[in-house]
Amino acid sequence: MADDVITQPLEGADLIRDQVKRLPDAPGVYRMMGAEGEVLYVGKARSLKKRVIQYAQGRFHTQRVAHMVHLTRSMEFVSTKTETEALLLEINLIKQLKPRFNVQMRDDKSFPEILIRRDHRAAQIRKHRGAHTIPGDYFGPFASAWAVGRTVNSLQKAFLLRSCSDSVFESRTRPCMLHQIKRCSAPCVDLISQGEYDQLVEQAHDFLRGKSRAVMTALSTEMTQAAEEMEFERAARLRDRIRALSQVSQEQSINPQSLEEADVFAAHAEGGQACVQVFFFRAGQNWGNKAYFPRVANTIDGADEESGILDAFLGQFYDTQQVPRLILLSHDVPNRELLAEAFSLKAGRKVEISKPQRGEKSELVHHALTNAREALGRRMAESSAQGKLLEGVAEVFGLETPPERIEVYDNSHIMGTNAVGGMIVAGPEGFQKSQYRKFNIKSTELTPGDDYGMMREVLQRRFARLVKEEEAGEATPRPDLVLVDGGAGQLAEALAVMADLGLDDIVFVGVAKGPDRDAGLERFFMPGKTPFMLEPKSPVLYYLQRLRDEAHRFAIGTHRARRKIEMTKNPLDEIEGVGPARKKALLHAFGSARGVSRAAVADLVKVDGVSEPLAQRIHDFFRKS
Repeated sequence: MADDVITQPLEGADLIRDQVKRLPDAPGVYRMMGAEGEVLYVGKARSLKKRVIQYAQGRFHTQRVAHMVHLTRSMEFVSTKTETEALLLEINLIKQLKPRFNVQMRDDKSFPEILIRRDHRAAQIRKHRGAHTIPGDYFGPFASAWAVGRTVNSLQKAFLLRSCSDSVFESRTRPCMLHQIKRCSAPCVDLISQGEYDQLVEQAHDFLRGKSRAVMTALSTEMTQAAEEMEFERAARLRDRIRALSQVSQEQSINPQSLEEADVFAAHAEGGQACVQVFFFRAGQNWGNKAYFPRVANTIDGADEESGILDAFLGQFYDTQQVPRLILLSHDVPNRELLAEAFSLKAGRKVEISKPQRGEKSELVHHALTNAREALGRRMAESSAQGKLLEGVAEVFGLETPPERIEVYDNSHIMGTNAVGGMIVAGPEGFQKSQYRKFNIKSTELTPGDDYGMMREVLQRRFARLVKEEEAGEATPRPDLVLVDGGAGQLAEALAVMADLGLDDIVFVGVAKGPDRDAGLERFFMPGKTPFMLEPKSPVLYYLQRLRDEAHRFAIGTHRARRKIEMTKNPLDEIEGVGPARKKALLHAFGSARGVSRAAVADLVKVDGVSEPLAQRIHDFFRKS
């Protein structure tokens, strides 16, 4: 009887060579998986057969590609009708699966914009971030919320549009402070006619759409006419508006003459790291820039590193952002025509992608590239210093390796009210603000001001969710080190929570403030160790103080925001049947919510729109309160 032959499973280049035999000469997407089923790389191809066979030939553009092939234990394929469909599927899979060897954006949140709301008789100008679900006109993107706020403030001076919420608008009985400082025309109390206000709205719309010169010319003509007609007060108001508009234009540095709407991308790679600098130009003005530092583990075979990075970055960037008419690049990309076709389909109009060679557009790209080089240089210097600090943290707390993820927890409240917990995250790249979390304390069994109980609830919620996600097989981040604000008592509560959840491999440290809360005299508590202090001038101590202070700042800010919401709540909002119109009528009749609370049913029914049942409901509400 012949011996049984044990067949070893194929892997690496041999596996890929075997898979190619069954692949079509057609567009599609391929996935390369490792020994644990993890996705190593997602790619797209005009011809799956021709593209995948290149990995089996052993001629690799980089050592990283060779390493990726060596780790491959299985592959999956999806055929598509066109290469454009393959590109779009590839982008979605990279963002969803986060493969180790793909270039990946680390920050894909939407950019802030300016919104002129059109679903109210008095259009509102405001900051906006996220999906375009509110009826109105959107202008952006802006590189930062600060840039949006500055521009909105200037536009309020220029066009006098309201920025208040609808509930505030409906409850006003006299002009607010913004009207007094000449930043609102007070449509809430009819100090401007509907037609005049609509005209201001259209002027603001035209200005943000790039017709700034036409708007300023019209205002200048109106100002001259008012002066000739001896209406000097109106002329002075127009003069102030023109100055505000001029300020908006002058504050935007690098205002190109030949660009109305474009995004400028420049990439620079060095030492295994990369920076992509993005500049936004809208309405002929520079609306800011932002630096991205994508994770770079692999680039497209046969492409320069910067070209490959830009090629992968663009698809992920515009998966969530609005696409402009023109995209300017510092390096040409292999899939330029394909990307332009995909973006044109998404935008519903032609999108051009180009690498300018001369003129003003080339100068803009060169400026962006200079910014990319400088930003990457600063980041590499910071990363080097950060790495040394984390090595010091590992030594102080007895960690085997420098921590990749540090979580710090703090609580904030006033006499137990509006209690919140805050979690901040730090690592080799500094503070990871997208990972911060706030916890509104929900337990009704806690004694007001019970810091131990609040910390227990926060940690229970955070790590119970971690356990649940890990059991479901989700790739969820687990901290290497956790710092809690407090001494032995807080640490004991934290360790008890971890014991209940079966998590005993996460290092916890209590950080107790020094006498009189003096910085530099902190004591550190660890299980099984005597409390200890660090040298007052130790760089590691300064770093730990920064972490603690950031957690405290975040918790305090969250608490203040919650308290502000509570303080600005109007009790009339909680009464069924009292909408904006009735609330305005009640406030107008009694002056305030307190005045309404003191009114008798007979007085309440005299208010327009308030029936006797509603008056009784309002009366009963305040008596119960």
